[in-house]
Amino acid sequence: MTDGTSAAPGHFRDGPDAGDLTAVRQEFGLGEIQEVTFLAEGLMNRNWRLDTDAGVYALKLLCDVPAEIARRNALVLSALASAGLPVCAPVQTSDGAVVLQIDSRHYLLSPWAQGTHIEGVDLPLAEVADFGALVAGLHQALNDQVSVLLPVADVRPRAKVTSPDMALAKADRLLSVISAKGEPNAFDEKARQLLEERKMLVDKHRESRPVEGEAPGPFGWTHGDLQYRNVLRREGAVTAVLDWDRVAVKPLAEEVARTAQVQFGGERGRLDLDRVAAFVGGYRAVMPLSHADLADAVNRLWWKRMSDYWIFEFHYDRDDHGPDSLMAPSERLLAWWTEHRQEVEQAFAAGA
Repeated sequence: MTDGTSAAPGHFRDGPDAGDLTAVRQEFGLGEIQEVTFLAEGLMNRNWRLDTDAGVYALKLLCDVPAEIARRNALVLSALASAGLPVCAPVQTSDGAVVLQIDSRHYLLSPWAQGTHIEGVDLPLAEVADFGALVAGLHQALNDQVSVLLPVADVRPRAKVTSPDMALAKADRLLSVISAKGEPNAFDEKARQLLEERKMLVDKHRESRPVEGEAPGPFGWTHGDLQYRNVLRREGAVTAVLDWDRVAVKPLAEEVARTAQVQFGGERGRLDLDRVAAFVGGYRAVMPLSHADLADAVNRLWWKRMSDYWIFEFHYDRDDHGPDSLMAPSERLLAWWTEHRQEVEQAFAAGA
């Protein structure tokens, strides 16, 4: 078993704190733990695989979601699993809790799901279409008030739009943070270059920003982060949809657009438009979404990427380097997307 480290509460890496691990073993009735393996794929929370007498499990230390929300979402997973959807219902403690609190730390335990993470660009088109249909099925189930006890989504979300001047001010603030460093490293120099390029892009396209206000089209509860690291596959099918920390009420077209972006090439600097079209067509075969609603969602997502600096902010404001590897490909994608906006919109019109 890997020894736990406790350099900073809530930020254990190689293994959980030894005392915490003992409590996890006892509260969840796991028997002896033979091995603890850190899962490096997680960008926000801390995750480990536990090989135990009772079986194999995934243990999550919550770092990026409040415990109250985690408890609510865990109960949602139990309902979705009962409906036959590929999710991992959480393991309960001896007291029936789904989240184990130890001092200020909170843990969630789930059965280990078999499968691998496969980037969307590596999937056959038929599997891409099937994934679109699965996302539509998840949307239907999440908004089934009989089976899933989430509050009724009866308030239409409002779309926030960052102004070009605010976007430029954000970039300037980050540039000043970099300039204040005595000895900038290679990451700092690359970040400086990309921020300067982003400023030019924002200024050039300032007249194309979407309008602020209520987002059009159907809305409801959504997963919130359907990227390939949160999807396990085996033998051509999805075995588990993971990481339900960001369940929220959003326009359904927004999640369709974001999922297509992160699944089908977002980390490679351009979108695979054939797979975008297959995914959207699979979704529309189950749930109707108009071309106009998706076009609006795609345009809003493009501007959000244009005016958002979350990777830079994680690095410089939170000292969280987990998303660092996404910085350069995300900026390449934005530049490519900006040059191919019409083709991107046409791909999202599939099945209309």
